[in-house]
Amino acid sequence: MKTIKYYITFVLALITLMSCEEDNYEVGDIVAPSNIQISYEIVGEDSNNPGGDGSGLVHFTATADNTITYIYNFGDNTDAVAASGVTSHMFSKVDTNTYTVTVIASGTGGSQSTYSINIDVYSSFDDQEAKKFLTGGAGNNKKWYWAADKDGNIGLGPNEVQADGSHTYAAWFNAVPWWEDKRCMYDAEFVYSQSDEGDITFEQLTEIAYVNGDYANIIGIDGNTCHGLEVAPGLTGVKTVTLSPSSSIATEDAIDPTYRGTTINISDGGFMCWYNGESSGTLEIIEITNTTLKVRVEDGPRAWYCYFQTEKPEM
Repeated sequence: MKTIKYYITFVLALITLMSCEEDNYEVGDIVAPSNIQISYEIVGEDSNNPGGDGSGLVHFTATADNTITYIYNFGDNTDAVAASGVTSHMFSKVDTNTYTVTVIASGTGGSQSTYSINIDVYSSFDDQEAKKFLTGGAGNNKKWYWAADKDGNIGLGPNEVQADGSHTYAAWFNAVPWWEDKRCMYDAEFVYSQSDEGDITFEQLTEIAYVNGDYANIIGIDGNTCHGLEVAPGLTGVKTVTLSPSSSIATEDAIDPTYRGTTINISDGGFMCWYNGESSGTLEIIEITNTTLKVRVEDGPRAWYCYFQTEKPEM
């Protein structure tokens, strides 16, 4: 019995030792990223146009040692993840403005290092009419709702030119009023506000994030239903809004002249109820009036089409 007891003790000790050695092997050395470099190209920049051609578009490349991925903070309340370190951003504040662009390089074990630069970018883009339609004008705010009582309040289409060469939104606004499996999202309410200085903010007043089935499968949750902060932590709170020139295939190739050419950019993970990840807060305006808003939200090879109004729908 004594021999068996000693043998068991030896085996347990050996297992414990092997387990510790394996854990040490998996963790490895945690080395923080270093030697961060940021290069950039302001589109249209030359000796006569030091801030660029007015598009506000800048191409960035970040490099660093011991880095897994990069996060950009562009200094205008917007961020972007760039695994390769390469990304582009459109600065939309009118006139020449200085932005502090910060790159956060992430390495092993959650280690991070940061590096910042200042750049001067010129933007001539300004859609004052869209600002007024969205907010009611300087010093005002306006509440928006899903156009739940209208045909085509939500639709889906391809993110590519059609066989006939067109890319018209009308064919894809196909939902019937009060579509049964969308009922939970129709209670969402949104407010766009404009300061006296012309700055725009956005806030979703209800904790509603509708997630379609395909995207739900990707992130492992129930699809075609509404979720809350547990799925979309950026759902609530006041967000900064910028307007920028649209550059999607729909705007560039559309035969239908109603595509406005203006995109709404909501900061800090904000979006208008329809949630499909990082692109949710980038809303290309198809058509906007004082009481209606139709937008297009890209989702990989597809695009969603959402229809909002200022009148609260009644079933």
